[in-house]
Amino acid sequence: MNSNFDFCMEMLLAHEGGYVNHPSDPGGMTNLGVTKRTYDEFNGTDIDEEGMRNLTVADVTPIYRRNYWERCRCQDLPSGVDWAVFDWAVNSGTGRAAKALQRAVGAFEDGVIGPQTMMVVSSQKPEEIINRIAIHRDSFYRELSTFDTFGRGWLRRNDETREQAIALANAD
Repeated sequence: MNSNFDFCMEMLLAHEGGYVNHPSDPGGMTNLGVTKRTYDEFNGTDIDEEGMRNLTVADVTPIYRRNYWERCRCQDLPSGVDWAVFDWAVNSGTGRAAKALQRAVGAFEDGVIGPQTMMVVSSQKPEEIINRIAIHRDSFYRELSTFDTFGRGWLRRNDETREQAIALANAD
């Protein structure tokens, strides 16, 4: 079990930034990477705009830990692979990130990281897994209808995540 969560949260928050409500973003009101809908579902609330603008890292950390890190079993993944999966899970959903990991390692793509996926992951080099995930992520972004609006930022984020993930993998 690795303990990269706090470090990965720091890198994630650098990607996510502060409050935004971009008209072309289907997520709507978002702060520190957490949408109003996700915040409300997690906390059983109906937070208003002022509340969204005032979210703190302490407010969103439990959401990231349970909804993304733990759901994708990042705590059980090799160092570096955990970051590649976590960042994509936050950016594009846990099911998509799990399937990308499964595709990258040649496991059955059901979107659930279970014992079979973990066994295949453990038999491969983390750096190779990270590179294959980044290639799938790049292709996914280029197919999106909003690529012209957000694509450069997504590709930059993917490249940064790959570099950071490889550095983590090689630090072990």
